Formats: sequence, structure tokens, C-alpha cells
Amino acid sequence: MAATKTAPKKTAPKKTAAKKEAPVAATAVKKPPAKASAAGAGSAGTKESPWQLKTPPGTSDYEAYRDASLDPPALVVRVGKTELRYHLAAIDQLHAMLKKHGDWMPLGGADEQKPAAEGTVEAWGRSPANPAGGWYGLKKGLRGRFGVYVPPVLEALGLAEVEHLPKNNRMRAR
Repeated sequence: MAATKTAPKKTAPKKTAAKKEAPVAATAVKKPPAKASAAGAGSAGTKESPWQLKTPPGTSDYEAYRDASLDPPALVVRVGKTELRYHLAAIDQLHAMLKKHGDWMPLGGADEQKPAAEGTVEAWGRSPANPAGGWYGLKKGLRGRFGVYVPPVLEALGLAEVEHLPKNNRMRAR
């Protein structure tokens, strides 16, 4: 009879447990990351590559882009087949107002035909005291909803932080 050789058993190298370091006490509260859907996912914000956004509660998708070739230059928002336009300067002017305000501000979106709640982004977007001297919306009948469609644009640009709750959302400057 022929003797059979058996291969030596291979043993896996022993794994050593990594030393766990004691947690360092955090001095600042870390902010939750912005939602990718609200951040525009790296698009340029042009007609050819618009920001793909969601309203603050996340219930509706829309796209927005800057168009400086229009008279006056505009932030164009397309919701389905409806196109709304806001003064392009609204982006920088809203950011400046939020920086001056220094705290969270309610959004308060409302249609043009409905009154806007005082102290909201929507009320500021139609106030005679804002830098535009009134409505930022350019199309009569579609001038409202400033507090719904413009804040996510500022968020996509990294200029503001916007809450994404089912109701009563707020924003603040970054």
C-alpha cells in the first residue's frame, strides 16, 4: 500500500484587537449634513445644467438656474411645466439679509394672492423695504412662493442652511 501524504493544516494568523482610544470630549455640536437632494448634486445652475432641487419639506421636485441674459437677469424656477422668475439679485440680497438677521428665520411660503406671515422670508421677498423695493417675483400672478423656491437655491450654493421638516421650515445664513 502506498502511503498518503496529508498537507499540513493552514492556520489563519491571529487577529489582534485594535486598541480603542478614549473618546475625546466634543466641544461643538456637529451639524447634520445637508441633504443631497437639496444640494443640487453638483450641477452648475445654468439652463443646460440646472440645479435639481426639492422644496424644503421634500414634497416637490423642481429645477432652477441663473439666466443673466434675460432682461432683467433672473433666477428661473421650473416646477413641472410652470416657470417662475425672480430677480437674480435675490440670491445675494437674501443672503445679506440673513447674515444681518443672524438667526433662524421662518420661510413662510405663500401664493401671490395670499398674505405672507410677518417676519418670514416670504414677507421679506415682497416687502417694499427690501433692496428690490417690493416683489422679487417677476411674473404677475406667479410672484409668490419666494420662501419655497429660493431658499434651496441658497442651500445648493452653500450660502444658507435650510430645515427640511414637513412644516414650518426655517433658514439661516452660513
